[in-house]
Order: sequence, then C-alpha cells, then structure tokens
Amino acid sequence: MQEDEILTAPLIDQEQTKNTSASTSGSPLYSNDNSPIEQVALTVPTTDDTTLRELTFRTWVLGLVACVLLSFLNQFFWYRREPLSISAVSAQIAVVPLGHLMAATFTDRVFFKGRKFEFSLNPGPFNVKEHVLITIFASSGAGNPYAIHVVSAVKVFYKKELTFWVSLIVIVTTQVLGFGWAGMFRRYLVEPAAMWWPQNLVQVSLFRALHEKEGRPKGGLTRNQFFLVAFICSFAYYVFPGYLMSMLTSISWLCWVFPNSVIAQQLGSGLHGLGIGAVGLDWSSISSYIGSPLASPWFATVNIAVGFAMITYVLTPFIYSFNFFKTKTFPIFSDDLFTYTGQQYNISSIIDSNFHIDLEAYEREGHLYLSSFFVLTYAVSFACLTATVVHVLLFHGRELWQQSKSVFQNKHMDVHTKLMRRYKQVPEWWFTCILLTNIVATIFICEYYKDQLQLPWWGVLLACGIAFFFTLPIGIITATTNQTPGLNVITEYIIGYLYPGYPVANMCFKVYGYISMKQGILFLQDFKLGHYMKIPPRSMFMAQVVGSLISALVHLGTAWWLMSTVPNICDRALLPPGSPWTCPGDHVFYDASVIWGLIGPQRIFGNLGYYSAINWFFLAGAIVPLLVWLAHKAFPSQHWIKLISAPVILGGVINMPPATAVNYTSWIIIAFLSGFIAYRYYRNWWSRYNYVLSGSLDAGLAFMGVLLYLCIDMEHISLNWWGNKPDGCPLASCPTAEGIMVKGCPIF
Repeated sequence: MQEDEILTAPLIDQEQTKNTSASTSGSPLYSNDNSPIEQVALTVPTTDDTTLRELTFRTWVLGLVACVLLSFLNQFFWYRREPLSISAVSAQIAVVPLGHLMAATFTDRVFFKGRKFEFSLNPGPFNVKEHVLITIFASSGAGNPYAIHVVSAVKVFYKKELTFWVSLIVIVTTQVLGFGWAGMFRRYLVEPAAMWWPQNLVQVSLFRALHEKEGRPKGGLTRNQFFLVAFICSFAYYVFPGYLMSMLTSISWLCWVFPNSVIAQQLGSGLHGLGIGAVGLDWSSISSYIGSPLASPWFATVNIAVGFAMITYVLTPFIYSFNFFKTKTFPIFSDDLFTYTGQQYNISSIIDSNFHIDLEAYEREGHLYLSSFFVLTYAVSFACLTATVVHVLLFHGRELWQQSKSVFQNKHMDVHTKLMRRYKQVPEWWFTCILLTNIVATIFICEYYKDQLQLPWWGVLLACGIAFFFTLPIGIITATTNQTPGLNVITEYIIGYLYPGYPVANMCFKVYGYISMKQGILFLQDFKLGHYMKIPPRSMFMAQVVGSLISALVHLGTAWWLMSTVPNICDRALLPPGSPWTCPGDHVFYDASVIWGLIGPQRIFGNLGYYSAINWFFLAGAIVPLLVWLAHKAFPSQHWIKLISAPVILGGVINMPPATAVNYTSWIIIAFLSGFIAYRYYRNWWSRYNYVLSGSLDAGLAFMGVLLYLCIDMEHISLNWWGNKPDGCPLASCPTAEGIMVKGCPIF
C-alpha cells in the first residue's frame, strides 16, 4: 500500500456506524463525513455529549495548580545539561484521581441558586471536558516562554541590566501576540480535516483511555491497564539513565573501539560528534527536542531522516574534510564561537559601555569563526525558509485560494467541524482587539525602555509583518507533518542587516517576529485538540489566555530565582565538573545574539564576512520544492513523490544544536518501529496502544525525574563510576588542523 493511500483510505466500517448515536443527548453521527485521515478516524471519537459542563470549580482549581506547577518545573529543569521537559501529559494523568476525589467529597450544594452567578463546587461526576480544559491550562505551563532566553542572555552572559518588570512585559506581550495570529488563521488551520495536527492524537488517545469504559480483549489489556503497566515500567527504568547509569543517554560504541582516535570519536560521539552508530536508551534523549517519535507520521519521519543523513553524514564531513572555512581548526560539532586560532572568542572584549559593538576592538580580536556543523545549521535554515514558502504555494496554493473564496462551506466540513458548529464561536473582533492592543503596547514599551530593549518602533511593526506572513505556511506544515520550521534565523538576519551592533534589539526582534508566530501555532494546536474533544471554543479561549498569563509570571519568577541563587549558572568554565546547570539552549541563543546582533550578518555572512557563500542556500531552498513539484507533475502515478516535503528535509536538523546527533538517531529508530513496522504490520495494536504508550513514557519519565531531583540532586548525592560518564568521547571536541593547541587534545 502506498503512503498516500494509508493517509486517505476509508477508516471505519460505515455500515456498522450508520445507526450509532453520537452522544447521550441524541446527536446524530455523521458517519459518511468522518475524517479522511486514517490516524484521526482510528483515534478521535465522532460523538459529543452536549450536556457535559466544562468550566467548573474543579476545572479552575486543578487547571491553575497544574499550570503553576508545570511552569515552575519546566523552567527549573530548562537550565540543566539534559533539559527535562515535563509535558502536559503528566498533568493530564495526575489530575484524574484528584478530579474524581473532588467529585466524591465536595458538597453538591448550589450557591446563589436562581441568580445570575449560580454555581456549585460539585456539578456532578468528573468528566472528560473538564479534563481537557485542565490539560489546556497545563500545556500553557509546559511550554517554556522563549522570551526568557532574552533575560538569560542579558543578565547571565552579557551581565547587563534588564529589570524584572521590563522582562515580564516582554514575555507577556510575546505570548499574547500569538493569539492574534491564531485568530486570523484558525479557519484555515483548525476546521479543515486535512489539517490534522498529529501530536494531538496522543492526548486524544489518552483522554479516551482514562475516561471510556472498555472491555478487556481476550489475552490483552485495556488501554487503561496498558497505560498503567507502561507508566510503571517507564517510571522504574528512568532511575538508570537518570542516576545509576547516565551513559545510557548516549551509547557511542565507536569511541570505545577507538579510544585514542580523534577522527573516530568525531564521527561516533552522540553528544559532541556526528553520532554514527550512537544510540540512546533514554526516553528524555529520544523525545526532548523533536517531540515524541510515536506521534510522527511515517512520511514525515522519512523526510527528517533523509535531511539528517544528508546534512550530518554527507555535507558536514565534506566541508570538514576539505577544510572549507578553516573548519579543521575547530571541533566538527560545537555551538561555541572561536577565534582564528581555535580558541574561544572573548565576546566581552568587543562590547562598549553603551552595549554596542566596539569596531576597533573587533578588528583587534579578529573575525569570529564557527564549527562546520554550526555553519551548516545556518545554511539549511536559509534554505528551509524559502523552501517553506515555495512548497506551500506549489502544493497548497490552490486549496488556500479555494478556501479563502468559499470560507469553508459545508462541503469542506467533516463530522468534527459539524459537531462544533453547535457552540458559540470566538468572535473575530476578540482576536483583533488583542492583536492591535498588544502591538501598541509592544511599541510603547520598546520606545519607553529603549535603553534596555534597544528595538525601535519600526522594528516591532516589521517583526509583526514577518510573523503574519509566515504563520499560515508554517502552520500548514506543522498541522500535516508534526514538524515546525523555524523563523529564528531569518528574523535575526533581517534586523541584523537593518540595525547592526545591538544584540538586545536583535533578540527582541526575533522574539516578536518568530516566537509570536510559534506561539500562535501552539494556540492553534490547542484549538484543534478542543475541536477533536468538542470543547466550546469560548471556554478554550479563556483557558488559553488565563493559562498563558499565569505561566509567563511563574516562568520568569523561577528563572529570576535560579539566576540569583545558582552560582555561575550557565558558565561552563566556572561551573564545577559534572554540574547540571550548563544551559545548552541559552548558550545557542546567546551565540546567535552575538553572530546576528552584536557583530551583525554583514561582518559574518555578508560582503565583510567569511561565510558569504552560504547565502546561495536561499536559492537552493527555493529550487528543491520546485523540482519535487515538477517530478510529481511528470510522474503523477508515483504517489510517493508528493510526500516529499522539502521544508521538513531541509529543516531536519533545525534543532541542532542544542540537540545532538544521538537525539536524532534514537528518535528515527523508534519512529521507524512505530510509524512503519507497528502501523503497517500490527495495525490493531498500533491503533489501540501507540499513543497511549507515548503518553505513559512521558509521564513515567517526568515523575521519576522530579523524584530523583528531590531525593538525590537536592541532597548533592552523586555516583561516580564509568557508567556515569555520558558518551565517553573526550577527543570528539578536538580540532584536527596542524599546529592547533587545545587543552586535552593531541597536536597534529
């Protein structure tokens, strides 16, 4: 069976479901309008019980508690060497017994009965719609606000002033600006059945497992039982990679075979090299940067694997072996910034008292250099940007035009959209007011606090224009492939040319131009989850707004506390050996602010720079999807050609660094076992347990991770033996150019 046939094949026995009632309130089941996406039809219920109440006292209490806890924990773990991301799935599971306990013990007395503000602490049994809204609150806390990178970079790396309240305003306006983009594009990215958002199916499957009563299959387990078994196994197992044997995070066997070879360790290291043969037996290293491999459609997995192999195993060795850009002077894989002699660049020496570049000092220090993989990361980011636009225009342009003209007439609606039409929609003017108010507020704070933020008013408007332009094409790719191409590089590139020498302005422009768009896509993903679970849109909107505001405050408070209390946080040179507070994500963000903001793209990628040749990747990115489209037109019977996604291929390594090779190699292996082997040959098992397994692995790891920190890390208990030396490739970070002297490395 071809892959596109898998995605569009009939999914359920229509005769079997013709007479099925859709809900306890007698809603008809639109069986002939079920989703054309097989994964959706196998997972999402085509029913709705309109009698269930969703915005209850339980929803508010459990939702707010979950939001605060996940905000604190995720920000707390974000600065660690292996960032532990506690997803909303953990809260999704933890609140179930609490919800049932509140339903069993709280009074059912109705307060202010017969009045406008009538309410009850216990309106009935804990139901799935309450559970969904609580999870939406939790998901607001699960995502780290990207704008906190700005705070960390200024306070920790540049050691400059940025007040708490200015930081809070930047974070809040960044988060809320995304609502505007979400409201403008929800008709294109939520209602159409083709926009199916694969990641949501994990949570839908888990909701069904936790709420639906099902009979135990002969010789098998119910989804609840399967979840419990997998959760216990995940919880118990994580004590090994989390404490007893951390080398399970990256097993780089080439380094064991060649302990004295720099080249072999560069090729084999999963953490500091290209990861050939490296594998991680740790769910946190598998899912931390790319998401759950169990939620990735197989065609998207293939695209990612091709892109990863092409860039990591073809282009990077090619550039390094021929010493293009003097790459042998530096490690093959590193996010550090270097001088011509291979030493780390002293950034503080080229900053003047006004937090601006000192050009005379820069000329004395010399040009800034990057590792071969870091150079390629920026190159493919250029290509990914143009590929995204061209791919969407060629493969989705006609559909978008038709949808714009018809504004989703009934012929475009599946059963889920029809059922959702019963509820009051969120008016467009709500989103418009939020968008305009937020833009005005952002311009005001950037002008009023220009000494701290550096970004002029026209930069805010330009950033908003970029976010508006790219939300739709990137949203389409995310909604169909589960991968989100980034805008971070193009935003840095544009403001770096227009306003060079101001690193904070560059970071703020990136946050408003890229992260507001990304935040909007996350809101759209949540809207689609509510769409699948039949949650009234206005209730979804309220949970998202309140959750985002609370999350911003808690995240910033936690980050501020850590930056004030952890000695030398993020400073790898001053931290004690084995310290977890190395901040890999913040290091990459800081490096980008130096490259694009302080020094500027003209002096690195332009006519004054050393890496101007990689600008040709903009053109290459536009050509690749055109070639795929022409091949599809020339060979229309070859259905697999249409499944080639140039943006996903080129963006395959968009998360590297801080993601490392072992994150990708392990992810691809698990995605292959799930998306190809299990989905194709064990379809019944896949449809019943696949997404439940993903949720249980996340939850088990999260709970054990927190427990290990409370019991082990806070007590400063460590276990020193060879099994706790991740990777075991000390020579992977060495250069191979002749005469370069680096501590701990041989001289060639």
